[in-house]
Amino acid sequence: METIEHKTVQVNGINMHVAEKGQGPVVLFLHGFPELWYTWRHQILSLSSKGYRCVAPDLRGYGDTDAPSSVSSYTCFHIIGDIVALIQSLGVDQVFLVAHDWGAIIGWYLCMFRPDTVKAYVCLSVPFFPRNPNVKPVDSMRALFGDDYYICRFQEPGKQEAEFAKAKTEHVIMNVLCNRNTGPPILPKQETMPSNPPDPSAIPLPTWLTQQDLAYFASKFETTGFTGPLNYYRNMNLNWELTAAWTGVQIKVPVKFITGELDMVYTSLGTKQYIESGAFKSQVPNLQDVVVQQGVAHFNNQEAAVDVTNHIFDFMQKF
Repeated sequence: METIEHKTVQVNGINMHVAEKGQGPVVLFLHGFPELWYTWRHQILSLSSKGYRCVAPDLRGYGDTDAPSSVSSYTCFHIIGDIVALIQSLGVDQVFLVAHDWGAIIGWYLCMFRPDTVKAYVCLSVPFFPRNPNVKPVDSMRALFGDDYYICRFQEPGKQEAEFAKAKTEHVIMNVLCNRNTGPPILPKQETMPSNPPDPSAIPLPTWLTQQDLAYFASKFETTGFTGPLNYYRNMNLNWELTAAWTGVQIKVPVKFITGELDMVYTSLGTKQYIESGAFKSQVPNLQDVVVQQGVAHFNNQEAAVDVTNHIFDFMQKF
């Protein structure tokens, strides 16, 4: 890990922290919630040794990257502006894109707005869902799952932050990363975060997550808080309004999609049927492969790191 270089790059009016290692074609990694560049540690070390230049930023609002205070500073246009500026700062025209969770959503936006910058895309967990011109996404989720659906609970500024503040940051991160419940995540209002949670160091972790890993994630979120990351969710309806001009667009870049069979995204929102029915392929005509990892949950880039890395490497070898 000490061989990974860290630098700060000025992009789109903010300072972005970037982790980088290796020489060769650029592989750009985009993390999700509640993560950091660090979620890609295994892939960075492995692929940099195989002739790739691995670049993993902390996204806007996360880790050592600036976190603007305004909720509206976290739209898809702001985030993609950051990413395009980062790509330009690397001195390349195109990158191999690898992304997970919210990073995957940002990845789809990049492929939609600036496909010229993406050589090929390995997408983890969240497939491309076409824009429904008739209903805003958060409104649709509220109608399907109710006000206690996690994305609905995240909407009010300050409220979820106050809930997270009741527990130790390590406890919050651990609960999210280690969650293996399938189906839509529901956060009943009466089940608030415990004010005296158990010491995370006393709770057995899965083999793919160490106390050192957990401590690193927690140390960054203790400094920056959760507001920036939660603001991504708070812009979902605004993103819907801003992207009206892209209604009906297809994603034309080459794509490989990888998910876990226990992933809460795969097992809810009709995602499994959407993928298996061919509807996903109809929206992403250059979808070349779909991999469903048996016994693996949402954070597959960490839980099944070797398998995910091998899939990424095999796909990039085609180009």
